[in-house]
Amino acid sequence: MRTLKDGCNLIRAKISENYYRISIKQRVLLSFIVLITLSISAMGTLTYWIAAKEIQNNAFETRKETVDKTTQLLDYRLNDVAMSVQSLMLSDAYRQLMIDVQAHDVTNYYVHLSEMQYVLSQVTFNEPMIENVLIATPIGDFYSTTQIRSQHSFYGSELYDNSKKNPGGYWAKGHYDRLFTGNGRVISFVVRGIYDHTPITNVFIVVNLQESKIAGLLNQNTSKQERGYFMLNTEGEAVLETRLPYHQQLPKDPAFLRETTSGSQGYFFYPFSGKEYLINYRQSASAPNWILAGIQSKEELLGQLKGVQRATLYVIGVFLLTTWFFSNKLTAVLLKPLFKLSRLMRRVEENQLSVSFESKYNDEIAQVGFQFNRMMAEIKTLIEDVRENEEGKRHAEIRALTAQMEPHFLYNTLNTIYCKSVLGENQDVNEMILALSQMFQLGLGGGKDLIPLGDELAHVQQYCAIQQKCYEELFEYRVVIEEEELLSFPVPKIILQPMVENSIQHGFSDRREGGFITVRASLEQSMLHLVVEDNGTGMNVVKVQEGMARQTVSKKGYALVNIRHRLQLYYGPDARMELSGEAGKGSRTDLWIPLREGGALLYETAAGHPVMRH
Repeated sequence: MRTLKDGCNLIRAKISENYYRISIKQRVLLSFIVLITLSISAMGTLTYWIAAKEIQNNAFETRKETVDKTTQLLDYRLNDVAMSVQSLMLSDAYRQLMIDVQAHDVTNYYVHLSEMQYVLSQVTFNEPMIENVLIATPIGDFYSTTQIRSQHSFYGSELYDNSKKNPGGYWAKGHYDRLFTGNGRVISFVVRGIYDHTPITNVFIVVNLQESKIAGLLNQNTSKQERGYFMLNTEGEAVLETRLPYHQQLPKDPAFLRETTSGSQGYFFYPFSGKEYLINYRQSASAPNWILAGIQSKEELLGQLKGVQRATLYVIGVFLLTTWFFSNKLTAVLLKPLFKLSRLMRRVEENQLSVSFESKYNDEIAQVGFQFNRMMAEIKTLIEDVRENEEGKRHAEIRALTAQMEPHFLYNTLNTIYCKSVLGENQDVNEMILALSQMFQLGLGGGKDLIPLGDELAHVQQYCAIQQKCYEELFEYRVVIEEEELLSFPVPKIILQPMVENSIQHGFSDRREGGFITVRASLEQSMLHLVVEDNGTGMNVVKVQEGMARQTVSKKGYALVNIRHRLQLYYGPDARMELSGEAGKGSRTDLWIPLREGGALLYETAAGHPVMRH
């Protein structure tokens, strides 16, 4: 009890919280709608309930009368069939036939077969539903010669087995005719032959009725909405096939069978496939083990109520629209300045910081708008300060990363120059000093963070020239530019030299000659594609990438981390780096840099503050 009370309090608090969150206009509109909706709904529900009870009673009575009349019609036709069989057994031809059957005399079989033709034709003529008639006797079968008899014997059929259980005769459920060719579906009436008012145990008369005509009889004089009949026997088996999609499934339910066999007639509601159906049933008088049931959806049965429902909904809808219209107009006039201020705030959320509130009134809402203007002025000032600070911080970080990539080979290069000068190799000394000077001049780039691609490639060439002097015959290199216009494209300085240095220091660490480095630049889908490839010892790409992710890598990995970090600072996610290589087959590094007029675009910080563009 305590838990239920706490739950109710929690729900009440939640509703109150949501109610206080909505706007004043919505609260006024909601109050009118709830009040009128409750009033109209109560009136409509009461009207609908009264009409539903009356219409339901009328529909039940009408449906019951329909099922009763259909059952009476069926019994009448079945009685006609039984009377036709009696008239057959009263004919002289049949009596003469029975005399020879009693005497087991087969000499006059064809005479009796010929004499029975007129009697059999009269039976089928008087009752059009009869498909064929078979008289099974120990001296042979007698039937209309216009029918083609099959090879199946009556005495070996299921009809014969069931006739032994029902000596007084019985109606068999629908089945495929095995006694005559055509294999059509029929309903059979099986009765023992009678001679001088005495049933003869080994003579049977089988009358086959067309199942389709029985189904047509059930649908006779009924509308499409009422054509929901099916027949079943007391064992729950379907007597005949119909077009109902559920006639084979309903009798399988024990509860359904129990309801339909609880009396000679009645009705009940039965749920099926998520809907509720009205079942009216009545037991046949001519075939006591047959039950005729009519099924109709309760929704269709009470279809007249849809008009009442629609009228109620229309009235509710009209009142709701009227309420909404007047409350909307009233609240719009009162809250127009507040809505204007709300729209300005939404524009501020979209980074439109130049908005300003204006009003000719001087009321409380206008005062809030003027305070909003003063707040926006202060925000603009703060954003400018943040932008300047962020720009300085970003440039300082880029320069720090660039400074880390200054040629750390300087010590080895000066050592080599010293050794060559002692050995008197003055020509090499002069070339190395000149290359080193040009390299530093290009690397400094006049204090710029971005330099043309041509200068970056010249920086790489000077670096390779120095390394070739330090490691004679170790490697060769080439630079491939697919389009000359790319040489003027600005790129971060010292972006290629660290990758070339990796190839020399790590890729050729186990060889003395035969190394080859290729530097390639091309245009690929509005991106500058830079490639540094060597034929060295290769790299373990997975290991290097894992180290780059942990920031705990070797000198080779550190250079790659530095390059990747600088690309992110300049271009954000638009630029990317890919590593590839196999052991003993060299390595390759690919860079994609977006093309933008006027240089690179510094990426925004995680806080979303805009940064100065170059």
